[in-house]
This record gives sequence, C-alpha cells and structure tokens, in this order.
Amino acid sequence: MMLKLKTLRICEHGHRYYKSSDCPTCPTCAQEAKATAGFMTALSAPAQRALTGAGIETLQQLAEKSEADILALHGIGPASLPGLRQALATAGLTFAAKATVTTKKVHR
Repeated sequence: MMLKLKTLRICEHGHRYYKSSDCPTCPTCAQEAKATAGFMTALSAPAQRALTGAGIETLQQLAEKSEADILALHGIGPASLPGLRQALATAGLTFAAKATVTTKKVHR
C-alpha cells in the first residue's frame, strides 16, 4: 500500500498545517469555528460547517427548511436529524413541511 505524503499548507489566516488529502480545511480554523453553545454543539464539525455555509445559524432559520433541504447539504447525514428535531422541538419549532429548494426544469 502506497502512503500519501503530507504536504505543508498555510491557510488564509496564516495557520501552518500538514495534510495528505485534498481537503482544504485548516484544522486550527475548524477548531476555532466549532460551536461552543446552542443547538450546533451536538452536531459533527462537517454538519456545523454545512449549516453555517447554508446561512443557518439559528433554530428559527433551521425551522424554515424541510428535512429534505437539510439532508441535501453536503456534510449532513441522517444521523444529524434526530438531534436537530429534538432541538427544534425544545424550542417549540418543527422543520418546514415542504422543501424550500425549487428545481428548475430544463426543456430541450
């Protein structure tokens, strides 16, 4: 088995780190961005990044989306949904009933 060599990388904030994959995430930046309070603390780092990247930072914003919308985000899997449902329920909220993402049909 051939091992990939780790390469030195420097993120836009000047952090130096080594990676053997193509993943562009800086471990230092990822740790600094990790939620320390609120509903996101129960989520994995990829799930937190997915929600934040989609502009979802509050339970009210989450409640505007359907489960299908959330599952469509890269970094969110079925294992994230029970915790999100529980967080919404605790706040008296639920996921939206229908997907808010609309797809445009292309006629050829």
